[in-house]
Amino acid sequence: MNAINTIGVLTSGGDAPGMNAAIRAVVRASIFHDKKCKAIYRGYQGLIDNDIVSTTPRSVNNIINKGGTMLKSARCLEFRTKEGRKKAYENINKNNIDALVVIGGDGSFTGAMIFQKEFGVPVIGIPGTIDNDIFGTSHTIGYDTALNTVTEVIDKIRDTAISHNRLFFVEVMGRDAGHIALNAGIGSGAEEILIPEEDMGIERMLDSLKRSEKSGKSSSIVVVAEGDKTGKNVFELAAYVEKNMPHYEVRVSVLGHMQRGGAPSCFDRVLASRMGVFAVESLLDGKSNIMVGIDNDTMILTDLDKAIKGKSNINKNLIRVSDILTI
Repeated sequence: MNAINTIGVLTSGGDAPGMNAAIRAVVRASIFHDKKCKAIYRGYQGLIDNDIVSTTPRSVNNIINKGGTMLKSARCLEFRTKEGRKKAYENINKNNIDALVVIGGDGSFTGAMIFQKEFGVPVIGIPGTIDNDIFGTSHTIGYDTALNTVTEVIDKIRDTAISHNRLFFVEVMGRDAGHIALNAGIGSGAEEILIPEEDMGIERMLDSLKRSEKSGKSSSIVVVAEGDKTGKNVFELAAYVEKNMPHYEVRVSVLGHMQRGGAPSCFDRVLASRMGVFAVESLLDGKSNIMVGIDNDTMILTDLDKAIKGKSNINKNLIRVSDILTI
């Protein structure tokens, strides 16, 4: 690997609280080690369009507390083509960028891995996604903040559920993984939690709700990950329960993109800061084609290929805890 004098940083894919803290850490860690850092706007699209600027430590003032990403994010179909990636490489050379830090999810990492393979540019990934569905790290940037947001919203919904003896289905993000639903469900005392990893079955869910009712519960909260396969969708689930338990008023709340927004939690700010510094120092140590992560409060490295193809495992003990506490 050639000597690294200038590091480029970009954010790609869905935004996540804490991305700005990671950008700040990459910029300042680069300059601390007497290297230059260039910020790339709008992800891979910015690479292709040469939307690249030089940074200083003051360029990232007052962003650690802000949600979203100051560098913006965009889908880039052109980067999926060899011609698009060639344009990006030409701009990498034009800006004297020697290595890239990519903050995003598995789709972003796939693009980085292909780019590195074709053009030899050293790349390191920082996992930024609220779903916490990336292999090689116990926590992704934004996950903790999303959990706190979801828990706070469910607490508010429960006030209404109790006041009107209603059953609420609350759909949260998690197309392929149920980390948000499981943890926020336990944290908010949900009566049932439906996740992609555990096919509860619609009849079993109904039996469980009936047991809750017999035990004296006059209202209930069911947290549903958007990727759950119990029914076609959360509205079908609600309609089925309403048909079979007509004395309940059933309502559906789809939390949607509010889960992505907001100021990052302290945990996410610290995690993003650690990951940003570790990414820069790993690049300077000659590492490439890897993702930084955390395990038992220790920073670790995982091959990008494994991070993309691997599967984050749901905590089976949390499922057991949920079953015990919903009696």
